[in-house]
Amino acid sequence: MTSLLTIDVGNSDTKLGLFDGEELVEDWRISTGWGRTKDEHLHLLSGLLGDRRPDAAAIASVVPPAIGALRVAVDELVEGEVLGLEAGVRTGMAVVVDNPRDVGADRIANAVAARSMFGAPVVVVDMGTVTTFDVVDADGRYIGGAIAPGVRAAIEASVDSTATLRRVELEPPEHIIGKSTEEAMQAGHLWGFVGLVSGMLDGISAELGTDCPVVATGGLSGLIAPGVSRITARDRFLTLRGIREIWERNRP
Repeated sequence: MTSLLTIDVGNSDTKLGLFDGEELVEDWRISTGWGRTKDEHLHLLSGLLGDRRPDAAAIASVVPPAIGALRVAVDELVEGEVLGLEAGVRTGMAVVVDNPRDVGADRIANAVAARSMFGAPVVVVDMGTVTTFDVVDADGRYIGGAIAPGVRAAIEASVDSTATLRRVELEPPEHIIGKSTEEAMQAGHLWGFVGLVSGMLDGISAELGTDCPVVATGGLSGLIAPGVSRITARDRFLTLRGIREIWERNRP
């Protein structure tokens, strides 16, 4: 059975998963190393993997400056080929947008995995540095989506543009009507994003002309998804599963 290292390089975090066949047996989340050297990547990845050497690897990245040294390090670590999710890679999904090359590899991986798990049509909400909405129509085609700010980015923007607000812990307050500045910040950002996601999903459903499964993923989905009634499932490994599925379509 083939062991596969999957890597999703995001703006803030990099998610890694080790698959044994279709089973995800290990997963890690590290900060994205924009300036890491090949040797630094080798040291970090070797520490995570221990004495295991995967048979192959597949990498999706939305951060071009962070991929070069990482790719070289992964090439040295794995026994076989390393697949980069880029133009020309077979995904098994038609991408019906104005410029398919503009769609992030992580968004396509999410859509591929969601369609396999939940059928079509299906919507993915990925709650990370930004909040993305990706839509697969009834014919199984990726037809586009939307991009909104992420919760952390919104908090940073609020703090950076005001004199008296400070950073707060991302945890749900007891009340929407905050009794302190900290509670007011938490309520406005967390419950505000519940409203944002709910409203976007209402609009997507109306434009599709049907209700369909909605799967949430991303590091902040555990905070936001429970408050959104249209979200029917949550899978924090959705992107890694999609990367694995795309690798299967392109394996030697």
